[in-house]
Amino acid sequence: MRISTLLAASAIALALPLAGCKKIESNDTIANGDVNCDATLFECEQARSEAFLADMMAEGIVIPVPKDPGGGYTHEQHKRNYKAMYQGGQLYKITGDAKYKDYVREMLLGYAELYPTLGPHPAKKKQNYGKIFWQVLNDAVWLVNSIQGYEYIRDELDEKDRKIIDDQLFRPAVEFLSVESQATFDRIHNHATWATAGVGMTGYLLGDQDMVDRALYGSDKSGKVGFIKQTDLLFSPEGYYGEGPYYQRYALMPFMVFADAIERNDPDKKIFEHRDGILLKALTTTVQLTYGGYFFPFNDAIRDKSLNTEELYHGISIAYNKTGDPGLLSIAKGQGRTVLTPAGQKVSDDLAAGKAEPFPFKSILLRDGPQGDQGAVAVIRDGAGPKSSVMVIKNSSQGLGHGHFDKLGWQFYDNGNEIVRDYGAVRFLNIEAKEGGIYLPENTSWGKQSVAHNTLVVDGASHFEGKLSIAENFAPQQLYFSDAKGAQISSAMIDTAYDGVKMTRTMASVDVAGLEHPVIVDIFRADSAAAHQYDLPLHYSGQIMRLGFDTANNVTSRPVLGGANGYQHIWVDAIGSPNAENAFITWLLGDRFYTYRMANAQNTQMILAESGANDPNFNLRREPIIMARRNGQNTVFASILERHGLTDGAAEQTVNSNSQIKSLSYESIDGNDIMIIETLAGAKTAFAVSYDQDSNKEHEVSFKNQTIKWSGFAASVPLSDGAAEGEN
Repeated sequence: MRISTLLAASAIALALPLAGCKKIESNDTIANGDVNCDATLFECEQARSEAFLADMMAEGIVIPVPKDPGGGYTHEQHKRNYKAMYQGGQLYKITGDAKYKDYVREMLLGYAELYPTLGPHPAKKKQNYGKIFWQVLNDAVWLVNSIQGYEYIRDELDEKDRKIIDDQLFRPAVEFLSVESQATFDRIHNHATWATAGVGMTGYLLGDQDMVDRALYGSDKSGKVGFIKQTDLLFSPEGYYGEGPYYQRYALMPFMVFADAIERNDPDKKIFEHRDGILLKALTTTVQLTYGGYFFPFNDAIRDKSLNTEELYHGISIAYNKTGDPGLLSIAKGQGRTVLTPAGQKVSDDLAAGKAEPFPFKSILLRDGPQGDQGAVAVIRDGAGPKSSVMVIKNSSQGLGHGHFDKLGWQFYDNGNEIVRDYGAVRFLNIEAKEGGIYLPENTSWGKQSVAHNTLVVDGASHFEGKLSIAENFAPQQLYFSDAKGAQISSAMIDTAYDGVKMTRTMASVDVAGLEHPVIVDIFRADSAAAHQYDLPLHYSGQIMRLGFDTANNVTSRPVLGGANGYQHIWVDAIGSPNAENAFITWLLGDRFYTYRMANAQNTQMILAESGANDPNFNLRREPIIMARRNGQNTVFASILERHGLTDGAAEQTVNSNSQIKSLSYESIDGNDIMIIETLAGAKTAFAVSYDQDSNKEHEVSFKNQTIKWSGFAASVPLSDGAAEGEN
């Protein structure tokens, strides 16, 4: 049986142009590296693989006894080996050159000799251990890659070699993953996806239906777990993966690779039609969860992961082969990579034929949970290309063990930069010096804590007490979403993050007359019958240019903001107490200025701070924070983020470095939230929220000598003398 037509790409994503890819730089997978390739994407990919295999074959067969954790020599050598087997099998199929077959054969026989001698990996820590690698996940990845390399040479081997490799290597590897590691295999989790994919693909190749059934339906074959159940429970109806974009990207490869094998071996299962085509939706959604090619780094995420990654080279080729969507070709063109498969050949040929069209990046609401009832992620975009902006609002579920405690949090990108930041994971992947590349202690003490995110913190404690066992039972309620031109809006509520506190956040990208860019509006309500301390941090990127209010600065020492729940990692640099007119801060990033301004700022303390305190091993990045603090029962933080101006260092020219907003006013009137933005030129725009789900219901309030009328949940309302009307 044929199990796959995929080839593992190099671990390092090298963005090459569609044609004229003259040189592949030397790196840890391609040594001594000039590769002349003035040809198609597919031909460049073949040249790259041939160069990698040439270097690997020149070294001979090197299969060290496992010893090191992630990033160490033995770990990296076994990764190189499975990629060499994977690509060697593919090159043998393409070229028919027996040297590739012989190399893969000798490598597999070497592993067949080593594998029966292995016990638990000596560097295992808290993770479920592997044998070849220090955690079982990596052993599953090894199997997914190696079994595909074996596929293309197995029929060419004599019976003796085939039996050795089948019975001393792959059958024991399957036994380890699916029986000895059953606790991982029967999870609903990305680790289990890799394991079921490896076991199922091995079953198809060896003609072992028991392996296939265990992979598809779980160890007991009941269907309560296993690959099919994973597709049912790990994706929302829109194809959003509960652990977040970083792990959606990672899990996508075994989902797509194994689905491809299922379709060719069991076409009657119609796996790509399952759940209304959920896997193809997931691929498209994965692309939507990016800005400038990089994934939104919320939950446990390594920030440098982009569309130029092994998993997406495979995913794009499979999805394009299934759908013919020309937007996917533009993603492949941007990647400058493909895979050595018929699907990859089709991508390459159709790109060369000029069939690519721009991928339709758009504002979108991605519901969370298998039924779409566990909150949502709202993505609000403005413009296109490298100068565009996108606001990401995280109203989703916890995200399993990789989730952070940041309900109703947000990020903002503009002008090619991340302006309002999410920290992501405190981890240095595969860097041995940083505890072998695992999640560091500060991932718990800082990265996951609520104060490390752009959301409300009550009484200095994280959402759900920072406990996964509580958090995984609750999700926000997405109240409203609109991508209508002029006012793109998201609103959500949660009343379970803190006992007795209801949090409601409405955010919008609003056009304001006379301003070049839409303004980000943020209305965050906290309602409680008891008094609390409310902290609203904003983690931003840039250099402060101007503060509207006076501060008391800590210039000779840096006190720490608190003792627990992430506050122990915050240095306090300055504290101020603004009034209603001067509660703003302006910073510069790149060539653009940003002003964060808060209305109703009386009785608000503004804390200017930085991450990195109590970090003796220098595991944390030093990043700026501005925090608004209030005490009381009910409160509303009403603020805007404005983009303005331009600076050109080469030309020594700056324009509009100061905010173009004259005033910001807020009032709650009969349960409606009203904000009025007035520009220096005198134009006024109101943003009104009724919280009424009836889109046809009309609302009217009077505020600041203006009568404001609108219909539905929320609306932007241009103001003039007298009455003004708006639409949701």
